[in-house]
Amino acid sequence: MPMSLTNPITTHEQLRAILEPWHGNASAKDLGHINEVGRAFIARSPYVMVSTVGADGRHDISPKGDAPGFVEVVDDHTLIIPDRLGNHRLDSFENLLVNPGLGLFFLIPGFKETLRVSGTGQIAADEDIRARHAVNGKLPDLVLVVTVQQAFMHCSKSSTRSRIWAPEMWPDLDGVPSLADWVKASVETAESLEQVQANHDSDAATRMY
Repeated sequence: MPMSLTNPITTHEQLRAILEPWHGNASAKDLGHINEVGRAFIARSPYVMVSTVGADGRHDISPKGDAPGFVEVVDDHTLIIPDRLGNHRLDSFENLLVNPGLGLFFLIPGFKETLRVSGTGQIAADEDIRARHAVNGKLPDLVLVVTVQQAFMHCSKSSTRSRIWAPEMWPDLDGVPSLADWVKASVETAESLEQVQANHDSDAATRMY
């Protein structure tokens, strides 16, 4: 049931009446390609989140991680992201089959600024491309080929406010629910919590590549 709002913002005019356009560098920093700064950032990033939208309008954000620079910058308009072993839900790929638009959000641990990229994506099984992203002699089954339409770096305010890279301010992890907790609460299974956790631990140890 949607929340009932007393003052919903439904038009561009209403939105800009509250938040006026910013006329500094933030409004002019967008590029239609990956420049040398973007290349340097991607080369040092071990983590990117991929946002897609399905035919039903539902959004998905899928995390991808590997050694820094695992995302290949082919040229100023093309990126390649290898698809490593996962849960085979294929949410992102299923979405891209019907809606090629996507967004990327690159992070570098300890670095407050981030890189945002948007464009379109294609799923590819080309062996020569996959071979460039082999790890321990194993090729990814598929790769995501991104055509870049927009790129810009994002300021550090959210990282500073959240203190995400300040270890001394990290919360106590005692009591934080695990993936096994989620599975036990969401899936009908005869396995104990300990068995579910053991399955996940084994998967993490044996199915990295």
